[in-house]
Formats: sequence, structure tokens, C-alpha cells
Amino acid sequence: MFKKVLIANRGEIAMRVIRTCRALDIRTVAVHSTVDEAALHVRFADEAVCIGPADVGKSYLNAPAIIAAAEVTGADAVHPGYGFMAEDASFAELCGKCRLGFIGPTPQAMRAWGNKVSARQLAVDHGLPLLPGTGVLESPEHAAAEAKRVGFPVIVKAVSGGGGRGMRIVREGDDIHHAFHTATTEAAKAFGDPTVYLERYIERPRHIEFQILADDHGGVWSLGERECSLQRRHQKVIEEAPSPAISEEKRLQLRDRIVSVLKATGYTTVGTLEFLMDDRGDLYFMEMNTRIQVEHPVTEMVTGIDLVEQQMIAAAGERVELPDTRPWRFRGHAIECRINAEDPRTFAPWPGLITEYHPPGGRGVRVDSGVYGGWRVPSCYDSLIAKVISFGSTRAEAMARMRVALHEFIIGGIRTNIPLHQALLNDPRVVAGDLSTSTIEEVVSRGL
Repeated sequence: MFKKVLIANRGEIAMRVIRTCRALDIRTVAVHSTVDEAALHVRFADEAVCIGPADVGKSYLNAPAIIAAAEVTGADAVHPGYGFMAEDASFAELCGKCRLGFIGPTPQAMRAWGNKVSARQLAVDHGLPLLPGTGVLESPEHAAAEAKRVGFPVIVKAVSGGGGRGMRIVREGDDIHHAFHTATTEAAKAFGDPTVYLERYIERPRHIEFQILADDHGGVWSLGERECSLQRRHQKVIEEAPSPAISEEKRLQLRDRIVSVLKATGYTTVGTLEFLMDDRGDLYFMEMNTRIQVEHPVTEMVTGIDLVEQQMIAAAGERVELPDTRPWRFRGHAIECRINAEDPRTFAPWPGLITEYHPPGGRGVRVDSGVYGGWRVPSCYDSLIAKVISFGSTRAEAMARMRVALHEFIIGGIRTNIPLHQALLNDPRVVAGDLSTSTIEEVVSRGL
């Protein structure tokens, strides 16, 4: 196992990794920008190194500075968290060249699965269900011809990256040229890669994802699914496990296919396969995230498995030893609400000084956060400041505990999206589990 891990990230995920490292008696190194000097992960890590100014390109995306920080502190591995360098295969390669363990899959696996076009081909080769789509689009004219072949509506998507950037929905042929230009421009700016492809677009789908874990010794596990349909502009807001739309029969069927494709491709550590579900209940593979997910705590709650711990064990080349994780042995239900520093009606970011901070507690409630009272939320990074996770023996119990937790959560001085979560958890369709990726827009349109 690793002796000292550098965490190439910030905020709540950096704190999450620090907690697991401390439990495993692994020393930690935090890196930070100048604006994050007083951040919580800097306070709780064993060592901290400033790697640059607030600009992420000069700090959290500055690979030479991160490697230098690892070398000067004697770290033997790097945990990238999510975002920033987490799915950068070149950075993973650089770690290897500098004799640093990269706590994630191999660079080869990251390239194969992280590129959405090659991931689609892997899905085809190994029998995962797939929506009609294309390879890389060469020009607006190529996009128009392929959209006509696939059939409208279609969605143009960036080959690299995610989070809704580089994506455009096209319902009529005349709009395809504009969608191609805007998607490629946005993708180039966000990911440094302008290439795009398209696939058939499903109106009002559900978004279902499957958590996976694998080691170098032939162990591969599909740890069940998460429901991630409650999204705003392709950004997840509330997640839960298991999904109210997945039957045990379908779960087992997908588990066998997922395990088969991962064994065939030699994937290791953690990852997530994402699917769309249409109104008939059919699932279609969309993409794979080759990292730990923001929403991993709901899977941890229903399986009792520390995914960050198992990720590090697998990355260290050790054998993963899990308890019985068959779906019928999953316990209860878990829900996660992402608390963002933003206006709940306009969704505009709301940085500023947190004058008061009182997280909720009680039975079945967990809070993962990277902030505290007296800390100033910077304007230059993602607006996520905390995650509230509730657990219950049933979905109804988990929702009831979440409502209480949100009521108790006090964050003074800034605005947050807690009112949005409260509105969603009291919406009759959400309570009934009748969800789609359009649900949030429909709830917001009626007013909070």
C-alpha cells in the first residue's frame, strides 16, 4: 500500500480522500492555489504545498507543479479526485514516468473509455446496448448527412469531457450546422479537443449509471446502479441508489454484461458506466467515467464499501477483498443532494463569505463538505460546497431523513440551492419515483 498520497484536487473530494487515507494510516499532501490557502483540505492534510495562483491552468491543472509537489514531499502516489486531472491520460502517464502511483485506471484504459467514440465501439464489440450514432464528425455537411441517417432528434456531443459542455440538441435539420459550430467551439475551449459526434436523442430519458470496481487479479464487481435523472443543464443535482426504475432482473442482466466487458478490456480500479433509459424501460450505453464519481457516497451507503479505499487498494496492485455484494444483499436506500453556492432560482453562482455554518446530523445522515464558517467561497471554481447523503431502510425513509437534514442545514452569508432540493423532494412525481432529465426544469417553471 502507498505510504504518502498527494491529493491533486480541492474541496469536498480532497477532504473525502484525506479521511480514507487517515483511516488507512497513509500520510497526505494537499496542493492548493493561493486563493485556497485557508481551505479545509489544506488544514487537515499532513502537509500542504501551494502550486500556483487561482487560475486553474496555473495551479490545479498545472501538471509540472503537481509532480514537483509530490517529489519535494516524498509522496509515492497521486489521487486526482474528480474533475481537473482525474481523466487526463497524459497526466497519468507522467506520474508513471516519475515513479508515482496514479490512483486510477491505466492511461490506456482511460484513453479507450474516456474517448466517447472509442467507448461506443467497445460497447458495440462487447454487446452493450447502444443508441444509433456516429463516429467523429468531420464537417457541418458531414454532421447534416449523418443526422439524416440516424434520424432526428439528435444530440451533438464532445468526444472528450462532459458536464453538458460541448453538447447541443438538434430537432430539425436546419439547426445542425449551428449546433456543429457551437459544440466544436465549446469543446475546444473546455477540453482542448474540438471533435464531436452525434447520436439519437431520447426525449425525457432517465439517467442510470452503474458503479464498477476491478483489480489486477481478475476481480471485477458491478456494485449496482444509481439514479441520476434529476439534472439541470446536464449537471446532476440529486442522485439515489438503487434506482426505482430498475428491476432485479434487469440489474442482474446488466451486471453480467458489464463484468464481461470490463474483464475483456482489462479495466482496473473504479469507474462508472452511464446509460440512458427510454420510456419503455430500455437502457442504452452512453459513456464511461474513468474516475471516482461525485455521487459515489450513495453506493457506499447501500453496500457498506469504502470506494476510495478500494480504489487505492486496486491502484496499489493489491487484491480487492469484498463482502458479498450481490444486488439482493444491498441494504436500504440512499439519496444525495449536491449543495451549491448559487441562487436557487437563477442558478447563478453565489460566492462570498460563509458567516454561519451548521451541517445537519442524526441517524442515517452524512455530510461531505470542504467548507466552514468564516471561509470565503471563491468565484473561480465549481460552486459545489457540500453533499448531504441520507440513508434509510426504504426510499421513503431516506427521503424523509433528507427533508429533515435540509431543514437543519444552516449556511449563512451566501445563497445556496437548498430551496430547490426541498421543492424537488416534495414534488409528487419525485416522491413517486417518476423521474426524467427534464424534471427539474418542469419543477422550476412552476416556481420555488
